[in-house]
Amino acid sequence: MGRNTQAYLVGGISALGGLLFGYDTGVMSSILEMDYWKEYFNHPGSIGVGVIVSLLTAGCFVGSLCAGWLADRYSRKITIMVACVVFTLGASIQCGSRNRAMLICGRFIAGLGVGVLSMTVPVFQSEIAPPEIRGRLVSLQQWAITWGLLIAFWIDYGCHFIKSDASWRIPIGIQIVPAAILFFSMIFMPFSPRWLIDHDRVEEAHKVLARLRASGDMAAPEVIVELEEIKEAVRIDRETAVRSYAELLRATIRRRLVLGIVLRILEQLTGINVIMYYAVSIFKQSGLKGNNSSLLAQGINGVVNMLATIPAIIWIDRWGRRKTLMFGALGCGLAYFIQAIATGATQNKTYDENGDVNLNMPKGPSYLVIVMMYLFVVSFAMSWGPIGWIYPSEIFPMRIRSKANSITTASNWLFNFAIGLVAPILIKRITWGLDLIFAIIMFITVFIIFFFYPETKGRSLEDMEVIFSGSVWANKDKKRIEEYDQTTKHHIEEKPSV
Repeated sequence: MGRNTQAYLVGGISALGGLLFGYDTGVMSSILEMDYWKEYFNHPGSIGVGVIVSLLTAGCFVGSLCAGWLADRYSRKITIMVACVVFTLGASIQCGSRNRAMLICGRFIAGLGVGVLSMTVPVFQSEIAPPEIRGRLVSLQQWAITWGLLIAFWIDYGCHFIKSDASWRIPIGIQIVPAAILFFSMIFMPFSPRWLIDHDRVEEAHKVLARLRASGDMAAPEVIVELEEIKEAVRIDRETAVRSYAELLRATIRRRLVLGIVLRILEQLTGINVIMYYAVSIFKQSGLKGNNSSLLAQGINGVVNMLATIPAIIWIDRWGRRKTLMFGALGCGLAYFIQAIATGATQNKTYDENGDVNLNMPKGPSYLVIVMMYLFVVSFAMSWGPIGWIYPSEIFPMRIRSKANSITTASNWLFNFAIGLVAPILIKRITWGLDLIFAIIMFITVFIIFFFYPETKGRSLEDMEVIFSGSVWANKDKKRIEEYDQTTKHHIEEKPSV
């Protein structure tokens, strides 16, 4: 890590915010199939399950919209700490739920905290990171999500052997622990240097940059240069921008806003949260009998997801954003397409006494579907998982970065909510048809990225104005960017980042 040790430390600790969402997603995925949970809440049907699952993301939608104002006014650091308190309240209510209404209320409140964290953490990470490792640092948010999923899957697997309501209350209550760790850790973390300068606290920003870049040496040349660059960017922002959501409608910002929103929507349309929320049900449909086998397969799914994110963390700043997104979408689409063919050609759909679907597939196609699910998770984890957080957090000017990211993150949660609400219904009614829909969307997505999304790897946050001031056709704008690099001597260098 070398000179970037402090940046990694601060970025890694703040990434615990992602672990909270990952854990909640994973814990509900398996709890939905626990017998004691079903009995306690009177065996909710597909609509009831959809409401219980999606109310967290409804809270996330509201929380992410509020986060922009909070992060600008009270700082990224304080906003993260407040979100931890809100999440803890929601998790506590869920853990002590006496009825379905209490459970739903707790999930919505926890969602408020997760929504604030999901917007604020990537912005905080991008603002404390040097350009050459920014993608890697922000991708820690996604890696933390995968760790949350993994931990939840295996805790659920162990707790499902408990023959009481503790089988689902314990896993829900445990999520309070990482929230508390993040809250107390953030006390010792610095404020964002860009936020400090924007609030005329230049001396504090100088000290923070020295801590992050040069082990506290305030006279280090790279610290002085970056400090002046940020001060100049803030000065220009103050002359040309205003502190309101109306600023997002200006021509150059509007393009970035649309790209950020569409990227987050497409991330949800990969179907990743359908897999993560309902994987146990899908495994059962595909032929894995009994809770043990399905929960074990889900645990393996968590391991695959976590491990497949590691290459992206290491090499995302070498691969670039565009190519990684295109290859990821292609891999996801192919996995869905093969899964749809295997299921559609061999299923013999029946319903049991609880209305659950059984596809009655032969062993071979059944195992193929499970393998394709794992292949899909690998494709997503190496591409869309981390870049969904990285790209929107790095493309906006300082003065509207929080507000813009609150909108892009809210669009992610809105579609997450909608998909989570209808997914259990579609899984039962059209089975393999849902895989085919996701496959078609992913193939179309490859072309959307190619034509419209500029490359941003290795660029400073202050450089983005130039990157996004050219043609909306990103595939035709490469020459202009190369000329800019030559004339301004801003060549993208391959710097050692470890």
